[in-house]
Amino acid sequence: MDEMEFPTPEAEVASVTPADLKAGIDAGDDLTLLDVRMESEYDTWRIDGDSVESINVPYFHFLDDEIPETALEPIPEDRPVTVLCAKGGASEFVAGALKARGYDVDHLEEGMNGWARIYEAVEIERYDGAGALVQYQRPSSGCLGYLLSDGDEAAVIDPLRAFTDRYLEDAEELGVELTYAIDTHIHADHISGVRALAEAGVEGVIPSAAVARGVTYASEMTQAEDGDEFSVGEATIETVSTPGHTSGMTSYLLDGELLATGDGLFIESVARPDLEEGDDGAPEAAAQLYASLTERVLTLPDDTLVGGAHYSDAAEPAEDGTYTATIGDLIAEMSALTMDEDDFVELVLSDMPPRPANYEEIIATNLGQHDADDEEAFELELGPNNCAASQGSLAGD
Repeated sequence: MDEMEFPTPEAEVASVTPADLKAGIDAGDDLTLLDVRMESEYDTWRIDGDSVESINVPYFHFLDDEIPETALEPIPEDRPVTVLCAKGGASEFVAGALKARGYDVDHLEEGMNGWARIYEAVEIERYDGAGALVQYQRPSSGCLGYLLSDGDEAAVIDPLRAFTDRYLEDAEELGVELTYAIDTHIHADHISGVRALAEAGVEGVIPSAAVARGVTYASEMTQAEDGDEFSVGEATIETVSTPGHTSGMTSYLLDGELLATGDGLFIESVARPDLEEGDDGAPEAAAQLYASLTERVLTLPDDTLVGGAHYSDAAEPAEDGTYTATIGDLIAEMSALTMDEDDFVELVLSDMPPRPANYEEIIATNLGQHDADDEEAFELELGPNNCAASQGSLAGD
């Protein structure tokens, strides 16, 4: 049943915006969420939090006048409940049915699709280079990006197509021109915004090492080689080749202070090596990742900040609310970073989560080999990113 086809709710219910729900989670409010999507969708991707109780009862249990007692049993009657679904239609119907039976309920506007549109900019307070640096955070998928601004210029790293207008608006609000849109690699979990920003007049930058994968629009982009530098006001962005997650994986050192590592290194884990060449090519890619980390990343000063392109539920934010950590802290806390190559490769290959949803179509879209309109692009990238080798099991001993 399409969500637009649900009957009129039995009772009128209030709605809560995704932004308000996120604010409640951040504040540590005790929240009860009733997710009425199918169990398979719920198990793959849902809203969690330390103070969140999440319950899954699929919507079809509420379609008959007599709702089964087994469906009502897990739903608390002594506290408010927010009902959510994929797009908002099923949740409004179910919330109306529950309110008519005396429950204290509201529903989440636009459901998980609305949740996926939350995108927050958090200043990286420990960044001590020229200009200002913010980290973009998308809680629905754990995607991270970076906006460096200085003087009258700015650059965005790992932009998302769904938020193309946001970057331009943020630059305008800062009174700067968005000069560069830079990708660290061919992403497998979201649709890149580099081409969309290039169409808006921003200089698009992709790693030269990624072009051989079949990038169809390479001639329209600036191709960054290892060691290349880009100026943003008085700040410098240095290109650092770090293959492993993909053959073209590239990091960018922002004014010597923060290394934007893409999917090579996260604050809670390291990259998975199987998304480009599959299981057969994963051992070689893992060895390549080991070399990149030990020779190009961990040789930087210990106080260099690391900021990846993703975070998972296992990641703990820094005091400023960003998912960043110093290289020294990561070496001390992540056992994988002090192993020899054989042990590192064995560990990385032993614990990989399911591949990102629709990753083959997403890669093809980011290569320019598949055309997707804005709606299809948004739908393709819904769900968890799963670009790390594990969800935190590489940290600690």
